[in-house]
Amino acid sequence: MDSPDFKIIKPFGPSIVKVKIPNNIVNEMNKYVDKIISDEEKLKNLDHSGNLAGQVKQEFKLERDFMEKIKWGEFLGVNVGKWLFNETGKKLKSFDIKQSWIIRQFKDEYNPVHTHSGHVSGVGYLKVPESFGISKPNKINNKGCLNLIHGSINLFCKSQYVVRPEVGDFYFFPNYLMHTVYPFTDTQEERRSVSFNAKLDDEAANIFI
Repeated sequence: MDSPDFKIIKPFGPSIVKVKIPNNIVNEMNKYVDKIISDEEKLKNLDHSGNLAGQVKQEFKLERDFMEKIKWGEFLGVNVGKWLFNETGKKLKSFDIKQSWIIRQFKDEYNPVHTHSGHVSGVGYLKVPESFGISKPNKINNKGCLNLIHGSINLFCKSQYVVRPEVGDFYFFPNYLMHTVYPFTDTQEERRSVSFNAKLDDEAANIFI
């Protein structure tokens, strides 16, 4: 007999947040990236690949004045503040972006399992291929997907959450959450994303108060 009080509760594990990047920010970022990649000297100066885990074509930092121009920090901070309040009841007093960068991924490239610095991180999608390639029959096709990982698989306990990239989608997650990006095939198109690391104020980040 079904119980009228039945509900699924998530008492353990970190939460993540999914939002939409405003269209004007997506467009401005893509124009910015196209401009940067045509300037070899600037691209070299902004190169961020040495600090990141990705086995991808290019990873480079966003310039601070550009982030201010498109109000990137405001978009990130407002959503992190809403996330924090909903989860803890605390108000965000300080939001310090340590880095924000672009990832350009192409066929057969990937991002190994890793974590980030700071307190919170995230990734959003600016361009995705029309298709990431075909998988074998009767197999789950996770090509080009982001996989968020926490803990280990057990009864009634999933340890992975797979994200299929779509332009404009942005996902926030705690910095310690392990994640990886799978390679894709059968296309020469670009998978373009933007990520960030940020620190919160001490009160917001203190789990004991």
